[in-house]
Amino acid sequence: MRGFRSFLMQGELIVIAVGLVVALAFSTLIKSFTDNIITPLINAAAGGKGSSGLGVTVHGQRLTIGAFLSAVVYFVIFMAVVYFLIVVPYRAYMRRRGTVVFGDPPPTKSCPYCQSKVPVAATKCAFCTSELAATTAA
Repeated sequence: MRGFRSFLMQGELIVIAVGLVVALAFSTLIKSFTDNIITPLINAAAGGKGSSGLGVTVHGQRLTIGAFLSAVVYFVIFMAVVYFLIVVPYRAYMRRRGTVVFGDPPPTKSCPYCQSKVPVAATKCAFCTSELAATTAA
């Protein structure tokens, strides 16, 4: 069991899992938007007939705004659950182990030659290979 727990608590695995969950929830939101708003608008422009539901009727097509708002509420609730049941406990667990996850990105500076973002302590630009003056984070 210790090995399985270690596997599950790897940082990359949790980040990938959270990303997948966010993508699935967002895809539901987008599908609802296209099914309930965009498709009826296209059908209305073509002169097709619509169905009933909470919303407005445009050229015989029903824009079911209620179904879309339901998907928005679902997305917000789902993301809150993911955040409070997965991200917050995982962040606390990793902080106890001495690792910061889902935190602020490290400070960067702009390369004066190519305007790319590089780490503050960098002495050479990774993009244009120009020599840079080392600075400290402010």
